[in-house]
Amino acid sequence: MADARDDASRQLLAGLLPDLDGRTALVTGAASGIGLAVARALAIQGAKVHAVDRDAAGLEALADLDLVTPLTADLSDLDGLTALPTDIDVLVNNAGVQHVAPLEDFPVDRFDLIHRLMLAAPFRLVRQSLPHMYANGWGRVVNVSSVHGLRASAFKAAYVSAKHGLEGLSKVVALEGGPKGVTSNCVNPAYVRTPLVEKQVADQARTHGIEESEVLEDVMLAPVAVKRLVEPEEVASLVLFLCGPAAASVNGASLTMDGGWTAH
Repeated sequence: MADARDDASRQLLAGLLPDLDGRTALVTGAASGIGLAVARALAIQGAKVHAVDRDAAGLEALADLDLVTPLTADLSDLDGLTALPTDIDVLVNNAGVQHVAPLEDFPVDRFDLIHRLMLAAPFRLVRQSLPHMYANGWGRVVNVSSVHGLRASAFKAAYVSAKHGLEGLSKVVALEGGPKGVTSNCVNPAYVRTPLVEKQVADQARTHGIEESEVLEDVMLAPVAVKRLVEPEEVASLVLFLCGPAAASVNGASLTMDGGWTAH
């Protein structure tokens, strides 16, 4: 009886991490933060990874991994996306920027940039990657969304609306791709310890009229029950799970990693 339980446990654990040998992945925003952690994790699990970012110097952090190919590209240049590889089995849409300002002062060009980068670019990358996934009968689209894909915060009109749009896009891909072996899901962390979050501190302090030292406790962690920033490697672990056999029926989901923010 014990041997049977041990075998079942081993099978369960084996299903939690994917064997990606022979698979090809494309990860955007891969030069730092979540994207860097995801690209590294996928390569460690055997995937050939195209690591895409406009920061060529930052991509050098992946130089120790033979399976990673750095690709320098500005994802907000939508017409240029056709130059990126399309024979992709795992697509991780992660690239993003932030801008914090009241609606009446929000720069229109910044709003448009954030929507190009965080919604239009993922749509185009999914669109040009799906034929390969469909032909092989297998594919994984993982969209790094945010708690702000499910909840709004003041002063983040562009980011919140782009992430809400990404959530909807992900669900449409899930419905169309599911019968063809392709799943599509969002991961929804709260504030992650990344350069994007670190750059927000001054803007948050100015907009809320508080000291920079107060931003973490009074703004970023205020709605969170678990009073800590999420680490990039935690998000990468959830992405890996979605690429593994244990997640074969996880499709069209938004998986929160928000410390309880959305429990309110």
